[in-house]
Amino acid sequence: MTHRQQHMPVRAPYSIAIARPDQYEAVGELLVHTYSTLTGMPQIIDQPEYYARLRAVGARAANTAITVYVALSTAGELLGSVDFIDSMDQYGSGGRATSIADAAGIRLLAVAQAHRGRGIGKQLTRVCIERAAVMGKSQAILHTTRAMGTAWAMYERLGFARSEDLDFMQGDLEVYGFRLRLAQRQH
Repeated sequence: MTHRQQHMPVRAPYSIAIARPDQYEAVGELLVHTYSTLTGMPQIIDQPEYYARLRAVGARAANTAITVYVALSTAGELLGSVDFIDSMDQYGSGGRATSIADAAGIRLLAVAQAHRGRGIGKQLTRVCIERAAVMGKSQAILHTTRAMGTAWAMYERLGFARSEDLDFMQGDLEVYGFRLRLAQRQH
């Protein structure tokens, strides 16, 4: 899937693909760097187990319920990534999200700082939404934090609505649930 060039005429296009094993380390480092540099997010020293999970891309990709997608420049540079979870019992969050049937999950969205504002995060999220719809899921679920304000706003523009029943605490960090009812998106 290639990004529509008319929205960014000066920038090179990118593609979205399933992450390859030789990309896992770079994806993990992108996630750790992205999340640890957000104002208001816990630091690595505060939640080492969380950041270890971010780095464990190979372990997530080995789970048949999880697909790690990457956005790549035409030169093969890693621009962003996201995890798509086709079975919520494998979602791996706190709260009740893991018990929701007939839903797919979207987790761990990250876009390299130098490439933000190009629609890469939006396109990665859309790939997950489309896959959930093709699978016949009735909803897509994700979580975000106040520190992830840009992503939060993007999710709302894509039609996700706050679902307080999915909120949970990760240590001292409030994590907010969102869901997109896919039946509403059918034309």
